Amino acid sequence: MAETLDFLFGQYADYEMSSIVLEILGVIFGLLSVWFSKQNNIWVYPTGMISTSFYVYLCLKWGFLGDMMINAYYFSMSVYGCYIWTRKVDAEHVTPITRTTVKEHQISAILFIATIVFVFIVYTTFDKWNDWTAYVDTLTTAIFFVGMWLMARRKVENWIYWIIGDVISVPLYFYKGFTFTSLQYLIFTVLAIYGYISWKKYLNNKPVIA
Repeated sequence: MAETLDFLFGQYADYEMSSIVLEILGVIFGLLSVWFSKQNNIWVYPTGMISTSFYVYLCLKWGFLGDMMINAYYFSMSVYGCYIWTRKVDAEHVTPITRTTVKEHQISAILFIATIVFVFIVYTTFDKWNDWTAYVDTLTTAIFFVGMWLMARRKVENWIYWIIGDVISVPLYFYKGFTFTSLQYLIFTVLAIYGYISWKKYLNNKPVIA
């Protein structure tokens, strides 16, 4: 048991207690955010903004530029998401859950490519191509950027991007030495699967507002 715990959490022996506490708080609020998203609840954004605030600081401190940009983007898109989710489409209804249109798929593809190019430029500028994880960070950043944009627009397909990105992030963060965050993404994966099923069921049982 001791060897297992050391394997999972031994890296934290050299961490500052404040960083460990902030990571745990970031995980807790991150899990709450995904849970609220699954429930189609506006609280996805306030809790997400708290979580991403912690991670922006921690990633900047740890030198993970890709992860920092992901979380900074999450924060800004949360503001946009709050607006979209609470915007009235008529006198009685707010923006509903819908499927992604052809145009939105095209925008998603452009956003994915643009993100990869942007992260490549940033990593090259700051000479961060010093580990294979940098290349994976570039991919996950692009995946999550698209996922967050689609979630802000309340598109059911956002969950597909989250599932893919979360699956990649589980071993990635464990390799980086952040077990709590790795476990968070493992739970994220499960919640994202349930979220996709829940939103699909909602679409199948409720007529789309014209």
